Amino acid sequence: MPTTSTPSRFTAVFRRHPAGVALVTADSGGGPVALTATSVASVSADPPMLMFSVSDASSSSSTVTVADTVVVHLLAAEQLHLAKLGATSGIDRFADAALWERMPTGEVYFRDAPTRIRARTVERVKAGSAWVIVVEALDIDAQEDEERPGRCSSVPLVYHDRGWHSLGDHSRLE
Repeated sequence: MPTTSTPSRFTAVFRRHPAGVALVTADSGGGPVALTATSVASVSADPPMLMFSVSDASSSSSTVTVADTVVVHLLAAEQLHLAKLGATSGIDRFADAALWERMPTGEVYFRDAPTRIRARTVERVKAGSAWVIVVEALDIDAQEDEERPGRCSSVPLVYHDRGWHSLGDHSRLE
């Protein structure tokens, strides 16, 4: 028999739902911010749009929700350090200047991410205790496998049941 939905039950259910890991950066003029997100999803191919959510509780929320542009970094297992950086509260995520730089257009990005999408915010929707941010991809910088054109050479980073995982050929089901 179904149980009544509560915030704790809802959270517990979604802990068991695996999700790709991304790092979102933004700077609305007060300095750069970063947050780790597992809510990134494609919305439209034409025009190329994606979305992610940001909790009101996030220290980055006030910047991300007003920024005109963001950079969405799709992370590989090798970038676990970036996922942890964006997920850790109370630290200066930009203290190590060797990890990041600014694009010619001004957005902050982390060099190590295999895929970076510079995007313009087109919609902000308040949804409970979070915001859903819809963005249009302006530029995509993606590393590709030289032996398999069009395919990424890195192993994706996935979050599931409060833990980090890699996703690769070892987990493929036919």
